[in-house]
Amino acid sequence: MRPYEAMVIFDTGAEESAVTGVLERALEALKAKGGNPGRVERWGRRTFAYEVHHKREGYYVIIELVAEPEALVDFERIFVLADEVIRHKVIRLPDKVAGRRAAATAAAGEG
Repeated sequence: MRPYEAMVIFDTGAEESAVTGVLERALEALKAKGGNPGRVERWGRRTFAYEVHHKREGYYVIIELVAEPEALVDFERIFVLADEVIRHKVIRLPDKVAGRRAAATAAAGEG
């Protein structure tokens, strides 16, 4: 299993319940394929550097996860099909970065 980080940008006009629903569906699809979702950070509303689909702002969500590459197909498909999603990107974290994050999480859990 490999560590990944996903950034999803939602339309600011979308209802909070719709955003939560899309995230829950994506995380359930990931779990169904054996993936392990980690921390979900809601960064909130941010201004874009340039217009994206005639919009100037988006609602950012960062998801850390561990999964096999095959498990990401359904996970990403949900974001592609959701009207509330403006953009999404999933990247594989380098092992060095994933190790540092795991160590920081373990240290925070102990203290």
